[in-house]
Amino acid sequence: MHTPEFNIRHRGPIRRLYDWVLSWADSPHGLTALAVISFAESSFFPIPPDVLQIALSVARPQRSFLYAAVSSVASVAGGIAGWAIGWGLWQFVGPLFFEYVPGFSHDKFAAVESLYRSNAFAAIFTAAFTPIPYKIFTIAAGVFGVPLTTLVVASALGRSARFFIVAAVMRLCGHRAKDFLERYLEVVTVVLGVLLVGGFLAVRWLLP
Repeated sequence: MHTPEFNIRHRGPIRRLYDWVLSWADSPHGLTALAVISFAESSFFPIPPDVLQIALSVARPQRSFLYAAVSSVASVAGGIAGWAIGWGLWQFVGPLFFEYVPGFSHDKFAAVESLYRSNAFAAIFTAAFTPIPYKIFTIAAGVFGVPLTTLVVASALGRSARFFIVAAVMRLCGHRAKDFLERYLEVVTVVLGVLLVGGFLAVRWLLP
């Protein structure tokens, strides 16, 4: 993968963590692991749940939509937890996130705050759907006072769209889709995310 969020195939701790995530695909507890990883990735975990969702779907493509549903629900629940961290705990744990959690930086937080001033719903939806680090947006939503309802609705739409697109491709193409999704998933989600957000903004502009 080519973006920071998915650039996980290099050697070192992240590569080992990536391999650990994949190892759950061969476990009878794979579905539980998918839920836990989807939840954790929404606030601090560096490996996106698509990795395990795709691996599980290769083995059992008929369950692809179940995996997507689990990823979606757990990820949104994790987003709520991230919002709660930002809302109630950030003054205590913020320095730890900036130092130890991949993707967090003061510059990125300032950029997210600016996006929230412009259109919080579109910003969260875009982060939920594309390879942009979703975890920064969930925690920043709590820090900067974005309503929880906005976070939940935008996250539910973005995360569900993302994971169910993966599920549909896996259900239709099975193992043949694995290499394509691993190589081009971030490109597809970026393009579709831009189109969807552009359409959303166009509707807002055209309607009185």
